[in-house]
Amino acid sequence: MIAYRIDRHSGIPAYVQLVLQTKQALRIGDLVVGDQLPTAKDVVGALAINPNTVLKAYRELERDGLVEPRPGLGTFVIASLAKPGMAEKTALTNELDRWVAHGIAAGLDRSDLEALIASALDARYHDTGDIER
Repeated sequence: MIAYRIDRHSGIPAYVQLVLQTKQALRIGDLVVGDQLPTAKDVVGALAINPNTVLKAYRELERDGLVEPRPGLGTFVIASLAKPGMAEKTALTNELDRWVAHGIAAGLDRSDLEALIASALDARYHDTGDIER
């Protein structure tokens, strides 16, 4: 099950953060078809946010065709965002973990590492979303 977190200083609305975290979990395979999302009550209790925030996020995920509410049972994943290349997740995660550790050892903070990653992605992906090989 996914454990949501909210960054209250990010400027990103809480419901959008929930949606983005859910989509990330779907993309990397941490959530798969059939999994149940935490109940709104559980999310509210864990994050101290308004129940309508959670419900708004879940409605957006439903509109995107990713989850389905089942009355009396909860909200369940009905679609995945994982691509076949995610089968390499473990190897890629290990390599990325080593890279992050190297960056931290070099004195870089999270923002520095995020900027490097964004720059590398920008260099590989063009405005069209195509990858340059």
